[in-house]
Amino acid sequence: MVLTTSNRLRQLLCVSYIDKVRPAELARSRDDVRALLAGLAPGFRLLVNLSQLQSMGIECLTELGAMMELTDRSGVGMVVRVIPDETKDIGLNILTVFHYPHHPHIVTCHTLPEAARALGL
Repeated sequence: MVLTTSNRLRQLLCVSYIDKVRPAELARSRDDVRALLAGLAPGFRLLVNLSQLQSMGIECLTELGAMMELTDRSGVGMVVRVIPDETKDIGLNILTVFHYPHHPHIVTCHTLPEAARALGL
């Protein structure tokens, strides 16, 4: 499952990956992200939460890249990733090189409280 939310006041988009994530779920969530991005200004921050992720296979890489490109085109200024289990990182740093041409600031954290501090919340 992919859960997307935003906080316009804080200019924050949150994407949480929960349980076993499949490409079709990622594709559906892109429409949700697109709708939420309409309420955010360039320079917004993105919180990517993998703390509840069970698994995400390499077949999801294309959809993840498309999501990165969508947020990059919308002007993401900072990406904070919560990855408590490094084995669940399916190559986000490599994807970043190819799908974030505007080079937002990237921070990787092990916990949500650490991510909140990085975001100044």
